[in-house]
Amino acid sequence: MKIVVLDGYTLNPGDLDWNLMEELGTCTVYDRTSLTDVQETIDRIGDAEVVYTNKTPMPKEVFDACPNIKFVGVLATGYNVVDVDTAREKGIPVSNIPTYGTAAVGQFAIALLLEICHHIGHHSEAVYHGKWESNPDWCFWDYPLIELDGKTIGIIGYGRIGQATGRIAQALGMKVLAYDAYQNPSLETETCKYVDLDTVFTESDVIALHCPLFPETEGMINKENIAKMKDGVIIINNSRGPLIVEEDLAEALNSGKVAAAGLDVVSTEPIKGNNPLLKAKNCMITPHISWAPKESRMRLMQIAVNNLKAFIDGETVNVVNK
Repeated sequence: MKIVVLDGYTLNPGDLDWNLMEELGTCTVYDRTSLTDVQETIDRIGDAEVVYTNKTPMPKEVFDACPNIKFVGVLATGYNVVDVDTAREKGIPVSNIPTYGTAAVGQFAIALLLEICHHIGHHSEAVYHGKWESNPDWCFWDYPLIELDGKTIGIIGYGRIGQATGRIAQALGMKVLAYDAYQNPSLETETCKYVDLDTVFTESDVIALHCPLFPETEGMINKENIAKMKDGVIIINNSRGPLIVEEDLAEALNSGKVAAAGLDVVSTEPIKGNNPLLKAKNCMITPHISWAPKESRMRLMQIAVNNLKAFIDGETVNVVNK
């Protein structure tokens, strides 16, 4: 069996190995494949039967030009880069990796929030630049410091990752307002309640986004909904960038309506220099790394291999185009 990995570098920049996949067939791994040159993708796939992609697009042209493809594995949860309808028509299962990063992404959401509350990186740098040494007092701080105990976090999308964030938030003494289309009443406690979306917007001190990107969620953080929020709200997004209308959030940050934002995702990635959030006040942006701890990537690799093993055994799992 011939296996091609189109863009393996972000999963394995050198601290993992491909041995588990190589045990299943002849495996060729490319660090990166062009996101725009479809012919390069076609040439690299060639007569391979198994193709793995993370962000390299696989449109209809690729499937038409590579008739040997029998299985497509997506090295991520999102699978919009693959024309799943064409794959279905051709009888090709497309499997994704649904749950590898739950703990890591929940942890990162809280890390963004804690950094906003304490500016630890900034204050450490200030010490190393001599500001504490030359300070007339025994302590100093350059930003208001925020205590989370007793505050309310609204979590939009209360699936596995939202629940992970909620558990940590409750351990910090926060109350959780959860919004999700599918509710699990057993999760409700004195400190965690399901509410409607407007209640999340109007009553939360912090709003964390953990929902998928669908037409109904795209741009949900916009001028109209921001106006419903408390003055000084904090917004956290390490889910999908297009959930936010970035011009509207930038305006709200600059006006002070939104006190701060912690973002691990933006609408176009890598970020473009003209993104309005780059010039907004109190906006922390990290380069889409919530998912990337080694432990998380090891799980991703194992699940990707298990998906292929199941296909070889005649039992497909994690298939998104049944």
